[in-house]
Amino acid sequence: MNMESKNRLATVLCGSLLLAMVGCASSQKAPATADVAVSKAAVANAVSAGASDLAPEEISMARAKMQRATQALAAKDYTLARDLANQAQADAKLAQSKANSAKATAASNVLQEDLRVLREEVERAK
Repeated sequence: MNMESKNRLATVLCGSLLLAMVGCASSQKAPATADVAVSKAAVANAVSAGASDLAPEEISMARAKMQRATQALAAKDYTLARDLANQAQADAKLAQSKANSAKATAASNVLQEDLRVLREEVERAK
């Protein structure tokens, strides 16, 4: 193999490597962007479920991680952005579950109280 062929082969290999690196970077960007978007929706759902009042610690952690994920995405650190977005989504789901549980417990307590009052009225009517 002569020197010109070796240079041409090296150029082709470098070009291929560069294209592969660009392809990997852009392929990581799309999933990271999607993960951040899904996590933002999860945080919004948790807030609409009442997590701000009923699970403030969990929703606060979700918001903080969401903000860091957005910053990582802007800095093109797609791996960190995906990790933080997934953590934020898990925190948001936990917050939403706690909020829903607290609301269900409150509704159950109201029903129990209503039943107690009805029983007292039935006992008095006898």
